[in-house]
Amino acid sequence: MPSVPLDAATLEACVAAAVAAPSFFNTQPWRFRLDPDTVAFEVRVDPQRGLRHADPAGRALHLSVGASVFNLRVAVSHFGWAPVVRLLPRPDEPDLLAVVRPTGAKGGHGTEHRGDLYPAIWRRHSSRFPFSARSLPPQARAELAEAAHAEGASLIFPEDAETVRLLRVTAEAERRNHADAERGTESRRWVHRDPGAPFDVGLPRTALGPQDARERIPMRDFTAARHPERLPAQDFETAPAIALLRTEHDRRTDWLRAGEALEHVLLVATALGLRASLLHQPMEWPDLRRALSQEPHHTGHAQMLIRLGYGPEGPAGPRRAQPVVLDEQLPSG
Repeated sequence: MPSVPLDAATLEACVAAAVAAPSFFNTQPWRFRLDPDTVAFEVRVDPQRGLRHADPAGRALHLSVGASVFNLRVAVSHFGWAPVVRLLPRPDEPDLLAVVRPTGAKGGHGTEHRGDLYPAIWRRHSSRFPFSARSLPPQARAELAEAAHAEGASLIFPEDAETVRLLRVTAEAERRNHADAERGTESRRWVHRDPGAPFDVGLPRTALGPQDARERIPMRDFTAARHPERLPAQDFETAPAIALLRTEHDRRTDWLRAGEALEHVLLVATALGLRASLLHQPMEWPDLRRALSQEPHHTGHAQMLIRLGYGPEGPAGPRRAQPVVLDEQLPSG
């Protein structure tokens, strides 16, 4: 049994932490339910929030849910419990991606090597702005790699020449996205142009950030504009720090673990004072995704390219209200 009362305020804080996770296009494709019999959080996918063209297999959708599972684990630990996680626990319920059960037993779950990451959940925001020329210290790179390893994934920081190649692959993916009318329409559906309009998902246009004026870093243009000269442009860092997140296998469980690893990396980066943005474009084209791991020393399956550095904090994206993501009302205190 849990070591603290399962009061509504604590449970709601756990769900709020899970909802604060990053998701592809900020679609937030998750739903939560508290099972009163097992006192466990059920994390289910909301298939209506998938992206048919950009993510037909649902890989990015699973990564998004995996990130929310990691935040839930961090919150459960923060409130004094030990989280026990089961991924894809019931084959006859394919929409049930994870069950997280708080227990009274203390134990390591991959979140303790930097202490409590709970405060970082609320400070983590994607930053699509230019970073400074300050390089990442070796100790920071080691801590980020350790965070990925704790979740069964690997994180590598390629050398300069390989970084250039990876960015070229990303640029090709961005070019294809611009040329694909269906993907462009799908992408634009999640961009909000009116700053005064109420919305709780997707991306406000003001949060998209500029494009790299020198085209060194292919920042995503979520509007899929056909006229790049009309986009705001700034000079980005000349030597970007890029990390490649990989898993040994490429099954649904690996996608969920990759999402947990991604969020673990992002929260540790936040605790270290780093900013991050995601270069997901090559993951959306099977041949380009394979090309990310073509070097002999690159094994496994690419799951995400992460740009890291020191710079301005990105804006917080909108989040769905808790009653919307809860399948049942939580118990009263």
